[in-house]
Amino acid sequence: MQTANFIVFYAKCVELLKELSTELQIIASPCTGCYSYFIKNLRPKIEREGINTKMNQRIASLKGKLIVSCQALPDEPLHSSFIMGRMALAATQGGASGIRANTVEDIAEIKKNTQLPIIGIIKQNYADAEIYITPTMREVSALAEEGVDIIALDATINTRPNHETLQELYNTIRSRYPDQLLMADCSTVEEALNADRMGFDFIGTTLVGYTKQSRGDRIEENDFEIIRRILTDVTHPVIAEGNIDTPEKLKRVLELGCYCAVVGSIITRPQLITKRFADAIKE
Repeated sequence: MQTANFIVFYAKCVELLKELSTELQIIASPCTGCYSYFIKNLRPKIEREGINTKMNQRIASLKGKLIVSCQALPDEPLHSSFIMGRMALAATQGGASGIRANTVEDIAEIKKNTQLPIIGIIKQNYADAEIYITPTMREVSALAEEGVDIIALDATINTRPNHETLQELYNTIRSRYPDQLLMADCSTVEEALNADRMGFDFIGTTLVGYTKQSRGDRIEENDFEIIRRILTDVTHPVIAEGNIDTPEKLKRVLELGCYCAVVGSIITRPQLITKRFADAIKE
């Protein structure tokens, strides 16, 4: 089992052991039984694998929770690392359990304002590529050195810089940063299945409807059919993302079994929020 994947396995074991210790009446206190078991049997394994148990607790804290994406591109009115730091603080105060953020500068500022787990990305355009979310090792290394809980990268079939394949990039990341958790930003069920087979720690629906191969697809169609199909066929946790723009949608994807969900523009892009209201009165 890969080191990064063992973190998720560890968290699942905690839940199962709590249930078992109660059902089998191992001892009066389920928690004591869990910890005793882990200290005796699993902790040596974890230490041998080099697992950071604090990291495990941070990732486990995301289960069933809301992650808020705090991003503003250079052409947007709130483009500022200072503002993104304050946006993350506001999200924390509102009840978010994690943050998704773009660029090392924004992430460093966000860390000053919140201790929540961070999914880090770097959006970078390359002339010879269609993808732009953490497209090369240069961006991956910058995020890994800054220190983020999860690095998300484009896992679609679209062209990559220097004709590199996703598998080649994935192999390089695992070789250089074996303990780094990785999230695959996908746009189709097939891409999600490919990323799952490859070994990504989290499978995301981030790019559904945003690529040529997913044009016209909507994440919520037919009661989130795309998400339900992915959940049925993958072995790694699924993070719902992309047009999760109402509390009802958020609640539903978690009910379906997603590990957690990312909500962005409807919370953190006031120009788009304003437009929805302004367009409504034009109808």
